[in-house]
Amino acid sequence: MSLRLCSSSGSGVFVTIDGPSGAGKTTIVHHLAQLLVAQGEHVYVTGEPSKGPVGKLCHELTETVSGRALACLYAADRYHHVETEIRPYLAAGDVVISDRYVASGLVIQRFDGVPSEFLWQLNEHVDRPDLAVILDANPEVISERLHERGPHNRFQHVPGSSHTEVSYYQEAAERLIAAGFKVLRVDCGERPPEQTAAAIRDRLLPLLATGRVMQP
Repeated sequence: MSLRLCSSSGSGVFVTIDGPSGAGKTTIVHHLAQLLVAQGEHVYVTGEPSKGPVGKLCHELTETVSGRALACLYAADRYHHVETEIRPYLAAGDVVISDRYVASGLVIQRFDGVPSEFLWQLNEHVDRPDLAVILDANPEVISERLHERGPHNRFQHVPGSSHTEVSYYQEAAERLIAAGFKVLRVDCGERPPEQTAAAIRDRLLPLLATGRVMQP
């Protein structure tokens, strides 16, 4: 009789990584995926806005649509992303890493003046990750990084956006913790991204160990 390694709940492990622009989030996601693959995990990396049809609309309309309309569009992409991409890979037993998820949904449209409570109501029914990582860094450092690379969207043109975004993510972390999310807050400003990724990997190890059982 052959044995296979799978999740005791029939699903994999879902980790999300959010944080202010310039914090090195995408690089950290890359290093984390490499670390998990090296220890034998099947890893699927995704991100938001997604590459699905609603996510493509988000990419196309971010510069011209604003406020509640854009917040609703991003939330629609999140629910579609979960249903069509995240859940199937979790069901296959993969470790799914999402570059941005619900924490970003509680932050970005605040630059358009959308109330935080409205954003929470839009996102409160999404699937909860097994671990929601929220990156923190010195806003002066990430502001300099954004200046060197250039802004990627209209939100980064706002004066003092780095300080504001760091504050918004801190508030988002508190909101998720209060709602019962498992949140890991990581200061990534004082160490290289590979060390930050290793710290996240170490926090995931108990989830990976307890969530796997041998079945025929």
